[in-house]
Amino acid sequence: MMSRFHILVLFIVPFIRGQLGHNEGFGSREESRYSGIVSKEEADYTAQRDYRNPRWCHYLKLANGEVTCHSPLGGNFRSTLGTRCEMTCDRGYKLQGRRSVQCMPSRSWSGTGYCRKVRCGVLQLIWRGTYHCTQGFTVDSRCDYVCEPGYRMEGYQSRTCLDGGSWSGAQPICADHEPPKIKCPLSRVKIADPGKLTARVSWDLPVATDSADKTVEVTLIGQGPDTNFEEGVNVIRYTAHDQARNRAACKFLIRVEVRRCPVLTPPLHGYINCDSDGNNHGAVCEYHCDEGYERVGTTTRVCQSDRSWTEAPAECVTMDFKSDVNTASALLEQFYGKRRVLIVSAPDTADPDYKLQNLMVQATDCGLDLRQVMVLELLGSSPEEVGRIRGRHLNTEVIKGLRLAFQISRTSFSMLLVDKDGLDHERFIVPTSSDELFSYIDNNLLDEVERGRLDLHVNYCDYETGAPSGGLGVSDALIKW
Repeated sequence: MMSRFHILVLFIVPFIRGQLGHNEGFGSREESRYSGIVSKEEADYTAQRDYRNPRWCHYLKLANGEVTCHSPLGGNFRSTLGTRCEMTCDRGYKLQGRRSVQCMPSRSWSGTGYCRKVRCGVLQLIWRGTYHCTQGFTVDSRCDYVCEPGYRMEGYQSRTCLDGGSWSGAQPICADHEPPKIKCPLSRVKIADPGKLTARVSWDLPVATDSADKTVEVTLIGQGPDTNFEEGVNVIRYTAHDQARNRAACKFLIRVEVRRCPVLTPPLHGYINCDSDGNNHGAVCEYHCDEGYERVGTTTRVCQSDRSWTEAPAECVTMDFKSDVNTASALLEQFYGKRRVLIVSAPDTADPDYKLQNLMVQATDCGLDLRQVMVLELLGSSPEEVGRIRGRHLNTEVIKGLRLAFQISRTSFSMLLVDKDGLDHERFIVPTSSDELFSYIDNNLLDEVERGRLDLHVNYCDYETGAPSGGLGVSDALIKW
């Protein structure tokens, strides 16, 4: 027979065990030992209804989850002996421990479990960018990527933490697609310096900036600053490249103006020599006359900044000579190297050949003047013999000396062409037209310079109206006589 003490111990021990089972750290991290394990006691146990104690085991709860129990006594009972409970976790949590437990005769559940929050791995930072997440790295948290200024995102702009603990999508990259910024100087107009056709131009070098890079490569295309620019429009270009080889460009114009005066026309029987470009600001032009002509007026003219010339144009007039000399040599020496002389000789003014020649060359004085030819006439016989040049009468001894030196007859008509060296170059014994006379002079007496100047003034003479200016020529002399 057992004593009352032993009977009391038999009832207290199971009660204490039940209490210990009830106070086990339900939901602690130790339950990982029970995951997927079914105890022998649970496997051999056959549920028996115990209607006398509907709360055999403690009431089962699951933080961040849900417990679904099935009791032998019905749906209103959740902890009676033999009750089996299924545990599921809320979204974003993963069950750790036993998914299914049963209320055992020991008044404890056959296992434990708890819901642990699911976390995705920490996202790596991207180069030149960052991200911001709505809920950190937990399930359903969305992380939005942002690139630094100057960079553009390529790939997924956001990623979401999935229920399985992985991130959606893939990591994007921040690429530099924005070109740098560069600003060129303003276009400008530069006036060339006096006496020059160029202008020295300087400017501040453009500075390029980029939202992504601190340093930008700037390249000049064209002529650089602090150099001489030619007349006209000059295009200056600059390009800028960042480290991603994005390109930007700018340009500006430099227009160099040369202030110019009207082009000077050389004087008749003369020419002009100019320095620089001839008619630009600061150019100096000097007047020269052909041999046998003298300059009247200024020697030089300068092109001014207001595009006008200083002084009035010079003229070249027939050289002055002395007619009151006593010998033929003294007269001819004045023309040596400067003028040609056409000597016309006739017995008298009634000579038929003289009259015909007079008709044919009535207006040849301008053409002869262009060819640097002076006309000298010897008419009649002694004692009424007359010699005349440019309206001036010659001394009798000069007339005799000319006839003797060049063997000029008094009895017949003739013309003698004396060159600049004072030599008898050609004789004409019959009347000669102006075209024939000019053709002979042009082909046999003129040098290249004289031909060029003759071509320049080829339209100067109007042979129908006579000479525009000057002294007496052949026609003047013949008509006057």
